[in-house]
Amino acid sequence: MEDYIVEMRHITKRFPGIVANDDVTIQVKRGEVYALLGENGAGKSTLMSMLFGMYEPDSGEILINGKAVKMRSSNDATAHSIGMVHQHFKLVDNYTVAENIVLGMEPKKRALGIFPMVDMKKANEEIAALSKQYGLEVNPTDKIEDIQVSVRQRVEILKMLYRKADILIFDEPTAVLTPQEIEFLLKIIDGLRQSGKTIILITHKIEEIRRIADRCAILRRGKLVDVLDVKSTPSQEMANLMVGREVDFQAHKSEGKFKDVILEVENLTVQNSAKFDVVKDVSFKIRGGEIFAVAGVSGNGQTELSDAIYGMMKVHSGTVKLNGVDITNMAIRQRAETGVSYIPEDRHHTALFLDFTLGENLAIRRYYKEPYSKKGILKFDQIGTNADGMIETYDIRSGQGRKTVVRSMSGGNQQKAIVGREIEEHSDLIIFVQPTRGMDIGAIENIHRQILAERDRGAAILLISLELDEIMELADTIGVIYNGQMLKIAPADTMTSMDVGRYMMGVKDA
Repeated sequence: MEDYIVEMRHITKRFPGIVANDDVTIQVKRGEVYALLGENGAGKSTLMSMLFGMYEPDSGEILINGKAVKMRSSNDATAHSIGMVHQHFKLVDNYTVAENIVLGMEPKKRALGIFPMVDMKKANEEIAALSKQYGLEVNPTDKIEDIQVSVRQRVEILKMLYRKADILIFDEPTAVLTPQEIEFLLKIIDGLRQSGKTIILITHKIEEIRRIADRCAILRRGKLVDVLDVKSTPSQEMANLMVGREVDFQAHKSEGKFKDVILEVENLTVQNSAKFDVVKDVSFKIRGGEIFAVAGVSGNGQTELSDAIYGMMKVHSGTVKLNGVDITNMAIRQRAETGVSYIPEDRHHTALFLDFTLGENLAIRRYYKEPYSKKGILKFDQIGTNADGMIETYDIRSGQGRKTVVRSMSGGNQQKAIVGREIEEHSDLIIFVQPTRGMDIGAIENIHRQILAERDRGAAILLISLELDEIMELADTIGVIYNGQMLKIAPADTMTSMDVGRYMMGVKDA
């Protein structure tokens, strides 16, 4: 009999109108790296959330080391030596590294032999020793808000190790890292495996799975399709099984046919609420038919740059011109009418009304115009017809079609709705910020095709992405931003991913 450390047998989990997991069985061997692959909404995160105690299955059982267990909370998971690094880190920004790691399990001492208090000196010493043991270099006294995203990820890993987790779940762990940081993380995961840990890895990056995983389970629409040996299975087969069709890995970008300058940004400086410069004297131009991609580690001014161009943040100094017209101080709707579409980073707070229906959200850009309204009265039949067409064109999956409340949809399908809505405006300038974050390989393929189609139509594309592979595949021109400054601008075919990665870390030309 195999030595399975985790078994999830015949797991079924239902939510209103959807079966998230349908009779799924997975068996993870002790000491292996086990990957989960699947489209958005396939049930991967739901399955792991049940293992980590965030949900309870409607039917089926979970076994740890051969014994049936009940996971009613993350405390139960911790008690069974299970830890999880979430895609969006669960850290307290104004706490130190050590304070975050020991939170809830603080070492104690007694002041004057009577009053209990946290022994932070001991905590700092323990974290320093633990980080050295696993090659996860951190300074225990640094505040989270002052450290890079890759170091924050190490803190999350150390949180699991401090709680003596033997089963480590990683959810999209490389999504916000540079190539050098990804290399370092993969070595860390391999080191954890060699030290006896069992790893469950959720990711859409098949080449990373090939490098680090032993087996992978394919989920599609809540069902387990297959469990594959990674070394003996071609990448194409994995991708095809995941999406249920032939996947084309190549973006098929045609040779650029650049037109006149559409967007011109000159000496742009943007300040945050604390009056600190977060975008510093940035200048660049984008021509029609050109994809200008901004690369950078998260938090270096990319979001503020795009928000300022679209009018969501005030420009402190400098100008933004669209087709030669100064739009620096225009209202957002005026910019949109002038010819700007925007797919923002934060889809929940910026791009969607979560408690509106899908049909209503798809009409937000046009609801005040004919044929969607007349004399201030909405025409819901036209709004519905528009929604039905876009749902089919952009493969937006939802339980009740256009009547689906957007809050109930998966993040990937919410993103498809935003991308489709903005592309349908046929704007001169389209700003894409993290357009494929958290999306499966099939959805990424479709969005990349749509971006390239808009480029070939003659639109100017500003692409801001933390996915370096995405930038290298799509960009005609690359600008690397570091600490709010545009450190390098060059044609994409003159730079390698390692070159871009060095600039992302702040290394300047000699």
